[in-house]
Amino acid sequence: MKKLLSLVLALTLTCVCILSFASCGKKGKTLEEVKAAGKLVIATSPDFPPFENLDEDGKVVGIEVDIMKLICAALGVEMVLEQVDFESVLPGVKATKYDCGMSGITVTESRQKNMLFTDSYCLAAQSIVVKEDSTIESKADLAGKKVSVQTGTTAEEFCMKNGYTVSAFQTNPDAELELINGRVDAWVIDNLTALEMVAAYNADPSHTTQLVILDEVMTTEPYAFAFAFGSEDLVAEINKTLQALLKDGTIKTLFALYEAPYIAPSAAE
Repeated sequence: MKKLLSLVLALTLTCVCILSFASCGKKGKTLEEVKAAGKLVIATSPDFPPFENLDEDGKVVGIEVDIMKLICAALGVEMVLEQVDFESVLPGVKATKYDCGMSGITVTESRQKNMLFTDSYCLAAQSIVVKEDSTIESKADLAGKKVSVQTGTTAEEFCMKNGYTVSAFQTNPDAELELINGRVDAWVIDNLTALEMVAAYNADPSHTTQLVILDEVMTTEPYAFAFAFGSEDLVAEINKTLQALLKDGTIKTLFALYEAPYIAPSAAE
């Protein structure tokens, strides 16, 4: 009997501990909590033009910044940006250190298991960048080649999954420099950021070798904003604003202001 009582007690304590642990788990802010705080704290890595980058005054600017300004205005709260490395954005959101993640974030099945995402506001492609004298003309030519990417991105995930030799860096400028210096054969990056960074590099008359973006892309993927579980009603409210901005053409217009080609998410087409 004593053994039975001990077993029952042990099981009861175990269940209490499990329930207590679950109830103590960190959750994202609700819509009411964000409005009460009067601000939305957003983690971003500003090295991803035209989505977010630093201007001459050190201010974070870009397409996603403009979209989030409109979202925060609709919520009636202040937009507060926290600059971090890209690989720290999603972990920081999951740990509720930040309310939101904004850095050209691709929605994937694995990421959806760990956090919430808003509706997608655009589709992006991963482009392959090489030197103009490269023999690489398509994705198939990357077999056995070295590729540079930004750490924590879907470009890194895709390249590693497909068996490429990958060199990962905290910032895209570092990944670009690896290609320029000939330490890798190609650089894989979001197509819009590739367009801007490659154009800037090629426009410099001191550069004797030009960079080329291949016509064939690696993948096409949806971009959205990330939130921690527990922020479901906040995300639902943000989605209302996003859908309105998609429907009235505001987001497409923002892309045009940055001279960036726009691909609408399938849900909005």
